[in-house]
Amino acid sequence: MVKWITLPGLVDYQDGIKIMEDQLLRVINSIEPNTIFLLEHKEVYTAGTSHNREELLKPNLFPVIYTGRGGKFTYHGPGQRVIYPIINLDVTNKDKDLKLYITQLEKWIILALTELGVKAFTIQGKVGIWVKNRQNIESKIGAIGIRVRKWVTYHGIAVNINPNLNNYSGIIPCGINDFPITSLEDIGINISMTEFDIILKKKFIEIF
Repeated sequence: MVKWITLPGLVDYQDGIKIMEDQLLRVINSIEPNTIFLLEHKEVYTAGTSHNREELLKPNLFPVIYTGRGGKFTYHGPGQRVIYPIINLDVTNKDKDLKLYITQLEKWIILALTELGVKAFTIQGKVGIWVKNRQNIESKIGAIGIRVRKWVTYHGIAVNINPNLNNYSGIIPCGINDFPITSLEDIGINISMTEFDIILKKKFIEIF
């Protein structure tokens, strides 16, 4: 059983993390079932545990928050679907294999994008979800950064639906400066968050 929670409006990053971590403790203690949060954050840059300060190009553009998730700098803001799966791997993944879990997350989003007629893929050595943009250049459309506590996952995925892509200009996203960032809107797919969420929920069952 998975509990889906959609947080309304634009959620302050710190507030969202507090909500997520409170639920994390409830899942760890078997008070609540596995839970997936769907939300949009207010504009913010976040830095993961392997960030490089030189990759923050415009530190005054948006608030910068240093987090405990994996990965480097990324942007969150309106038009981006943020997904926080809180999943007990001790129950759902008997091998407690983090690489397998990340692969499952990638496959989940790829299946969801395939439903929209978008050919998405992974690139060896680069975590995340990729597509070809209108110029036929490999471009990142989804970022992944997770943490695990007592084999329960938290943090998660960000998929670009229709954010302002210019807001990525203040960072080198995920430490990758030789590939562009794209979105569904940027490649010609117009879809609402609600419509995308319906597809996410349907495809989750196929992977997990």
